Amino acid sequence: MPSNVQTSEVDTHKGMHHDMHYEIHGLTSPDAPTVVFSSGLGGAAKFWHPQLADFTQDYRVITYDQLGTNKSVGNLIANYSISDMANELAALLKKLEVEQCHFVGHALGGLVGLELGLTQPSLLQSLVLINAWSSPNPHTLRCFDIRKALLAADRKDMYLQLQALLLFPPDWIAANAQHLDDEEAHLINHFPDVDNLLARIGALSAFDIDDKLASISTSTLALANKDDTLVPWQRSKILADAMPNAELSVMEYGGHASSITVPETFNKLVLGYLQRIA
Repeated sequence: MPSNVQTSEVDTHKGMHHDMHYEIHGLTSPDAPTVVFSSGLGGAAKFWHPQLADFTQDYRVITYDQLGTNKSVGNLIANYSISDMANELAALLKKLEVEQCHFVGHALGGLVGLELGLTQPSLLQSLVLINAWSSPNPHTLRCFDIRKALLAADRKDMYLQLQALLLFPPDWIAANAQHLDDEEAHLINHFPDVDNLLARIGALSAFDIDDKLASISTSTLALANKDDTLVPWQRSKILADAMPNAELSVMEYGGHASSITVPETFNKLVLGYLQRIA
């Protein structure tokens, strides 16, 4: 009987660069098209696990732990900025001899992508910005003020509970209660360095490039979720309206972290965009 099962060799290469932990998955050829995934505030390579199986079929996939998070140990400098994060990633990609990539960034990671679009446009074949923004807005700043207050009160348990409320839709939280409890029990014992976390919150809170968006000419998909509790979806519309080669796609469901809650829909949308602009 003929088999309709397709197998693919997935070669995972892990390494460090200036204390930056990175992983390379999928295609191994040096001239393979490359997708770089950049996470939000948590900064973790493993955030993108739900994307690996679909994206590694046709791409070399690079994920990384942002500096000062997870396995990328380091103390962040004073007045740490999104520009610093973009420079750290650019240095890593240079070391890996990546001359061009498709960049997929979630929230803070999207800000890193926008910064690269301003400062190193030749590095980017495309940008996919998920629930990102180009300037502070009052709603998101309120959410981060509460996060900072919980950290100041040393309520890491409540910080993690709030994190789920900001990331996921209510029905998804209810349906995944045990999984979230287990994950939070693990995270409380592997909580990020608070000074680094505050430096990263400071960086994303200060980011403001509204007046420069028109100069980012990279092909861009601004992907938003109507039910995002942390970032109003209209922040993505601002990006798509102001950037000359950007388009907007709004998902009805998925919350702030739709790459986790509805990965099939998310992957299909992003892969479809990458194939279209190729």
